[in-house]
Amino acid sequence: MTDPAPTTASSPQSDRRIVITALGAAQILAWGTSFYFPAVFAGPIVADTGWSLGYVVGGTSIGLLTAGLVSPRVGRLIERHGGRPVLLASSLLYAAGLAGIGLAPALPIYLAAWVVLGLGMGTGLYDAVFAALGRMYGQGARGPITNLTLFGGFASTVCWPLSAHMIEAFGWRGACFVYAALHLCVALPAQVSVIRSKPATAAPAAPSGAPAAAAPPIAHETRIFVLLALVQSLASAIGAIVIVHLLIFLQARGLDYAAAVALGTLFGPAQVAARLIERIFGSRYHPVWTLIAAVVLMAAGLAMLLARVPLLSVVIMIYGAGYGITWIARGTLPLALFGPVRFPRLMGRLAFPSLIVQALAPSAGALLIEATNVEITIGVLTAFAAVNVALTATLWAAYRPSK
Repeated sequence: MTDPAPTTASSPQSDRRIVITALGAAQILAWGTSFYFPAVFAGPIVADTGWSLGYVVGGTSIGLLTAGLVSPRVGRLIERHGGRPVLLASSLLYAAGLAGIGLAPALPIYLAAWVVLGLGMGTGLYDAVFAALGRMYGQGARGPITNLTLFGGFASTVCWPLSAHMIEAFGWRGACFVYAALHLCVALPAQVSVIRSKPATAAPAAPSGAPAAAAPPIAHETRIFVLLALVQSLASAIGAIVIVHLLIFLQARGLDYAAAVALGTLFGPAQVAARLIERIFGSRYHPVWTLIAAVVLMAAGLAMLLARVPLLSVVIMIYGAGYGITWIARGTLPLALFGPVRFPRLMGRLAFPSLIVQALAPSAGALLIEATNVEITIGVLTAFAAVNVALTATLWAAYRPSK
């Protein structure tokens, strides 16, 4: 089964702009109502229900764990049937999960709703959409993937103030229902209407019209795949810990809470700026260099934080830039390494460990802070970031791209 044939449009370029704008708007909504949900909702939920803050915030970990568990299956579904049915299911699952959270009379129901929301995350966040774009555009998906991350970078910027306004106007339960309606009335039709193109193949079709075969395996493929999974998972773990505990780290450097919050707002623009630079110049080099730049910048930012460099704004911009482009490398490098035919399935397999560690890492970071102190925690993160640089160098040596 394949996606329906494309409809007539003015030009391929205008088609791509429409596709990415629609998917990008859906990504802002998807990230804002899942990964970034607790930042604004947790306080009002705890105040209204009396549930433990740890359990309320832990819903996100349940969602990420669920997303990780289903990601290999999602990749196979996109490989066989295209992205349209998967993204349709994602919008429905997001709406059901958010409605369940809004209706939850007790904590177990709230946590069960996060399982449903996690299914939506597994079928609708970056990894699934990257796979869908790879199936649509083949090797030409690098630009669309990068452009999509530009939209995703604004999720907190858009959804945090919107959530706060809706909670004030309708209460936290009413805000959940509004978001559920937005997934049904905005994200669902937007995604289903643009994921229509016939999937691209790794090479032109044979003269008989038979579909092209998958690209042959590259040298040291298993080793490269394992290294890539390790690098992505470690970057996800470090990134999740820093995002959750960034204000604690900044306060340990002498800032009060208000100043730490103000400085922390630089993190989002740093991600978007780095992604924009990669979008402009990325076509000139192999995506492995995007990954190299990402892990080096993350390690440099953490090393500067550990060394107590006084220009904390620069530290955040450097680290944020590296973290921002890890998401581009997460989509574009597997496409370049393994080809578009196997890309959806392999994206699902790569997402599995990354999402699992992303779910568990914030709690591990909190335990480390409690068991030791902030200084040792930053040191441990810096050491892991340095290990990731070494793993990436090993990956580059194993592949040795020609450009």
